Amino acid sequence: QVQLVESGGGLVHTGGSLRLTCAASGRPFSRDAMGWFRQAPGKEREFVAASSWRGSSTYYTDSVKGRFTISRDNAKNTVYLQMNSLKPEDTAVYYCAVRRGGIVYTTANEYDYWGQGTQVTVSS
Repeated sequence: QVQLVESGGGLVHTGGSLRLTCAASGRPFSRDAMGWFRQAPGKEREFVAASSWRGSSTYYTDSVKGRFTISRDNAKNTVYLQMNSLKPEDTAVYYCAVRRGGIVYTTANEYDYWGQGTQVTVSS
């Protein structure tokens, strides 16, 4: 059974940092694309960042470029999202997702497995 478990969310002030972790289990993920999405209250789920299976190619939505960094450790089946210079508009539930195969997509419906989400709240 595939399981993705996110951790690392919390409450921070504007300008603060958080590091999200997603631990995957149930099958090998080293050949899969992995990504992060977020959903704020009343809004649709949106793409945040994604990594190719090797981690050599990374993609970000414009609003987080230069502030967020996605990385992965295939030996641990884990993907990370380092979030710096956080803003109130980053407040959302953050979800980890895995897409079978190495091609990275930025649309949620292309992903096969999802975690339960972790809340990130940035106070002004």
